[in-house]
Amino acid sequence: MMDLTPVKWEAGCVSILDQRLLPFRVERIRCTRVEQVADAIRTLAVRGAPTLGIVGGYSVALAAQGCMSNDFNTCIEFLQKSGALIKSTRPTARNLFWGVDRVLEAAKRCGSVEEVKATTLEEAHRILREEVERDELIGGYGSELIKDGDLILTHCNTGQLATGGMGTALGVIRAAWERGKRFKVFATETRPLLQGARLTTLELVNAGIPVTLIVDLAAGYLMRTKKVGLVVVGADRILADGSTANKIGTYTLAVLAKQHGVPFYVAAPLSTFDLESREITVEQRSPEEVRGFNGVKTAPDGVDAWNPAFDVTPPTLISGIITEKGVLEPPYEESIRKAFA
Repeated sequence: MMDLTPVKWEAGCVSILDQRLLPFRVERIRCTRVEQVADAIRTLAVRGAPTLGIVGGYSVALAAQGCMSNDFNTCIEFLQKSGALIKSTRPTARNLFWGVDRVLEAAKRCGSVEEVKATTLEEAHRILREEVERDELIGGYGSELIKDGDLILTHCNTGQLATGGMGTALGVIRAAWERGKRFKVFATETRPLLQGARLTTLELVNAGIPVTLIVDLAAGYLMRTKKVGLVVVGADRILADGSTANKIGTYTLAVLAKQHGVPFYVAAPLSTFDLESREITVEQRSPEEVRGFNGVKTAPDGVDAWNPAFDVTPPTLISGIITEKGVLEPPYEESIRKAFA
């Protein structure tokens, strides 16, 4: 079975599985400097909200190992600068900010530079362990929503590559399969970078779960002509009212699901929730990602392209949010508040 571990700590470096090369090549990027991690995040060599939280934590630990000063305050300033660089790479990904800030806070509670080096690495390891545990809980709660014979539609990639554990939305699917339920999975290709075609299908095949790939715009016809049991997706940021940012195309699926009476679920850990913001900044990526793929042009030179990486689905279109605390239901202001209580 292919090793799809997205991020590891190896011999003093952050080892990242280069997801840009999947499913055809398996190579790792071994980052010894925070700038290398930032580049890997920015270019989507590593992606997926919870995985970015793990990488964010390890980035601070990496910076701590490389701190040349023995002065505690100078070291903390260096870590804060490194953390700011990492957070600047993907503005929508809540977990990235959360992972960086959590390890930074652990560093600030230390009393010496040597303690900072040990504590930041320990805290980063803890984030990874906890993510694996959260995925197991999310999968367990979400699997109860799946019935034998269901047709399940999912979007983008939300498995091990995206979380470091068994996954969020794909974790729900895997957990149900491992509990003996049998069903059909349809995965969208997820334009423009084909995370569904390249990554989701790879993970499901790797797990022995049959999957059918469709183009993004076939989802509506699928719901109209086949009995879709539910749609389950991940999230990159969720506000206190349940508004959810996820890969571009998610909002479209939610509208289609509402039109066809199909339950629409979001699966995400509580670390993805942002209870302070009132709106979500949507990352705008290079038009070149739309005008071509993998170095091959698919549009004429000079044509303009709009490339938001995410969209925002309003809570009125979401049937439930699957978390490690259970399935949150509307009204989300109340159920989310209780989950954090």
